[in-house]
Amino acid sequence: MTATQDAFVTFEKVRKTYDGRTLVVSDLDLNIAKGEFLTMLGPSGSGKTTCLMMLAGFEHPTSGRITLGGRPIDGVPPHKRDIGVVFQNYALFPHMTVLENVAFPLSVRQVSAADADRRARAALGMVHLAHLADRKPGQLSGGQQQRVALARALVFEPVLILMDEPLGALDKQLREAMQYEIKHLHERLGVTIVYVTHDQGEALTMSDRVAVFNEGRIQQLSTPKELYERPQNAFVASFIGENNAIGGTLKSLSGGICEIETAGGTLRCEAIGEQGVGARKLVSIRPERVRIVEGDAAYPNVMPARVEEVIYHGDHLRLRLSTMNASDFIAKVPNAEGGRSFAAGQELRIGFNAADCLALDAPKR
Repeated sequence: MTATQDAFVTFEKVRKTYDGRTLVVSDLDLNIAKGEFLTMLGPSGSGKTTCLMMLAGFEHPTSGRITLGGRPIDGVPPHKRDIGVVFQNYALFPHMTVLENVAFPLSVRQVSAADADRRARAALGMVHLAHLADRKPGQLSGGQQQRVALARALVFEPVLILMDEPLGALDKQLREAMQYEIKHLHERLGVTIVYVTHDQGEALTMSDRVAVFNEGRIQQLSTPKELYERPQNAFVASFIGENNAIGGTLKSLSGGICEIETAGGTLRCEAIGEQGVGARKLVSIRPERVRIVEGDAAYPNVMPARVEEVIYHGDHLRLRLSTMNASDFIAKVPNAEGGRSFAAGQELRIGFNAADCLALDAPKR
């Protein structure tokens, strides 16, 4: 989606500074479609939460414009934006029952008690907590409290739901279960969701599109598959998933495949970004795309390697290798029954296809 008029939420040249000098958000242009699940992903201080807070109305842009449903909302107070918000700390009222917590946004909107009760129970049903309506938040697990917070955000049927690190306080197994629950709820309801996280796995699992933030700017806005398979710069490649990075210079280019001269030899890769001969490049190779070369197997890129460390990960082995003048090159090898074993000190050959490594523009010095 590129046309602003087709967008449900738009940020137009939005800037935010707190001290008048440093831009926390810099000239942000972003369109979000109705019914989309868009995740703002980035490290701490990258500007993603500030964008969410400006959309919610808890912060105000220094300049630029934000629209919702085609109307500017810069002067609209938070409680009149028709937006549901879910925070990491749940923000439930401890003295109220679960049902009362969920019904609270309706009572504020002066919905009748009978209607509020009916709608609150329906919202609890959506998150599978109707049987806990009479309990207090303190009697619930962290995952249950987060589902109550989600039901409270849904109960008044907002046009948009914002989620700020909502699963950050949960343990790994529960966090993963809640990811699927929120994803499936979004699929059923079709509500627009803007989600903020620093967890790349969470972003890839749940989102229609992901906006990767760094230093107040969007580095790439793509589908999860596109982000992982074809990162557009070195920051995105390093932030999304695990990545091997080898520095070098562009030696030649033909048909989108280039040769990169590195300290450890020449690599054939897909070229992305600046394509002038002599340009500094960072070759990106995902560990799972590295193959252990056996027999006469042919790859465009083959080089000797020494095993420095073998780590067992259940479904795969993680090999730390010395190769191409690097001692921290990672390969992931499936741990199949009867598969090959490895040991520190072992000499072997590794290989990968040109399509499995990307020659990205190196970070500016």
